[in-house]
Amino acid sequence: MNGRVGSEKAGSPASARCDTLHRALSECHGRFRDDLQRSIACRHLNRSLAECLVSALCPEEAEAVRSLCSSAGTSLKRSQCRDSQLALSVCLASHQEAD
Repeated sequence: MNGRVGSEKAGSPASARCDTLHRALSECHGRFRDDLQRSIACRHLNRSLAECLVSALCPEEAEAVRSLCSSAGTSLKRSQCRDSQLALSVCLASHQEAD
């Protein structure tokens, strides 16, 4: 994995950020032999890299989920949150490689 995804251009701010997070996560994994310690120590980098990649692949859908699902609200907002989560899932699925 090189951290570049989808239509993201090499050298773009998102690409550079994802590449940096990927290197940091790889280095973190190299520092810990024990799976539990590695999981605990590298959790924040793992989550940050995942969020970076999702945002790079599906920026509009990821932003919609962030804004619509960030807090409780009316039944309309909850419905919009579910719809945006589904749209994000569809977008991410469209980028997956077939087995």
